Amino acid sequence: MIDLYTSATPNGWKVSVTLEEMALDYQAHPIDLMKGEQKSTEFLQLCPNGRIPAIVDRSNNDFSVFESGSIMVYLAEKSGKFLPTDINNRSQVMQWLMFQMSGIGPMMGQANVFYRYFPEKIQPVIDRYQNEVKRLLSVLDTQLTEREYLTQDYSIADIANWCWVQTHEWSGVEVDGFPNLKRWLDTIAQRPAVQKGILIPEPIKVDKETFIKGARTIMTK
Repeated sequence: MIDLYTSATPNGWKVSVTLEEMALDYQAHPIDLMKGEQKSTEFLQLCPNGRIPAIVDRSNNDFSVFESGSIMVYLAEKSGKFLPTDINNRSQVMQWLMFQMSGIGPMMGQANVFYRYFPEKIQPVIDRYQNEVKRLLSVLDTQLTEREYLTQDYSIADIANWCWVQTHEWSGVEVDGFPNLKRWLDTIAQRPAVQKGILIPEPIKVDKETFIKGARTIMTK
């Protein structure tokens, strides 16, 4: 049994989707970010950085792991799924996982802050982050030109990038100019494990205008 401490965010979905895809036995424990539960003494013992998600593997002497990317690698190695074992293919998956962690996540996160939440609308800053998000999306679109997934097969790299990219509307960025990316988004959105994973720990609630594209179909059923 794995205990998952998480919230309904792209980083949280990275792990819940991974757990669903791997069919691992887990229990989700919602962390209320608005109440600051991620800064509690109990949670900081699992994640010194005070950020979700974190897991505790009860089947491995209560071993805890924090940081979403490292959790995904741990689960892939534990299950033997979605991460190749040969050095070249494994490296390719890790490269695209790092691409999400170092680029897609931080840049989309900053775009979200300044486009949605910052009290002052500073247009040059908004433009800076939205343009960088578009550049990163173009990199993904190019990579997907002649392949179904980011690497040889569907992997944790696809899960990680998809969980962020599917929220592009929240960053104020459209994907109409990226046909390969759109196809990839739609393909992964049809996977049953993905559809279940992005409802953990609960479905997000947003109005129709800002509905996240990748979750639109299943969250209105």
